[in-house]
Amino acid sequence: MKVLLLITLVGLACPALAQNLETDYTTHGRLVVTQFVTAPFPHPSRTNGHTYKDKFFPAEKHYRDSTVAVFIPKSFRASGPVDVVVHFHGWGNSVAGTLKQFELVQQFVASGRNAVLVMPEGPREASDSSGGKLEDAGGFSRFVEELRATLATQGGLGANVSIGKIILSGHSGGYKVMAAILDRGGITPQIREVWLFDGLYAEANKYQAWINRSDRRLLNIYTDGGGTKDDSEAMMKWLEQNKVKFLATEDTRVTADELKTNRVVFLHTDLGHNDVLAKRKTFQQFAETSCLKPYPPK
Repeated sequence: MKVLLLITLVGLACPALAQNLETDYTTHGRLVVTQFVTAPFPHPSRTNGHTYKDKFFPAEKHYRDSTVAVFIPKSFRASGPVDVVVHFHGWGNSVAGTLKQFELVQQFVASGRNAVLVMPEGPREASDSSGGKLEDAGGFSRFVEELRATLATQGGLGANVSIGKIILSGHSGGYKVMAAILDRGGITPQIREVWLFDGLYAEANKYQAWINRSDRRLLNIYTDGGGTKDDSEAMMKWLEQNKVKFLATEDTRVTADELKTNRVVFLHTDLGHNDVLAKRKTFQQFAETSCLKPYPPK
């Protein structure tokens, strides 16, 4: 399978960086890096940039990048609706930085899931949790339709391709856009799982409303020092009060069977905030135990 790497974006315009990305992922599958009209940014909410505490993040540097990276594993086979994992990066990061820092492509391939990994650019290298257009009513539905069209053309999957099961994954500040998608994204029934990587800072009511769907799975890994412990413990208390079954354990103790058979899981970890995705291959572990099917036999 040839690698298709389309780079027409602000943040990845550097030829050397583009070449590095192509080299890094060629052996794993096809990486499409393109622009979406429905990407989070630009968005009117950040036309004039954003200030966090005493630091200003100008729009031209942090909110003009409409990049979306779409990774199709080499062993992927389209035999029906295409399942996707959509991952949202956290504060101070970018699509390129997240792919490299957390080895998401490598973990995704190692999971052996017959699905596509998608990552839209959020606030680029900024201290901001805004989801831009994906926080608008129906914004995620429009994004998924553009994703479908991209898979049909640039992904080479043909005009009849459709989107199947959707998993939302987010690290740190990615929690806010995911909550908005669950609340008003337009295609909530297709979202089968949510993975929070030390990201439960707020918006608990939206996650709780989604949990009430009986066949949905939520996995939340939280740290002591990342700012998510209190909210995670508060949600577990809410689950107990509402008689919603869940598993609470340590990430070093949980088994694959426990992750598969428990619909709501809270994993406490001794890892640092930026270690929860890759240091113990937790992203891979979540994918392996997900609703996603394995690669079909060749």
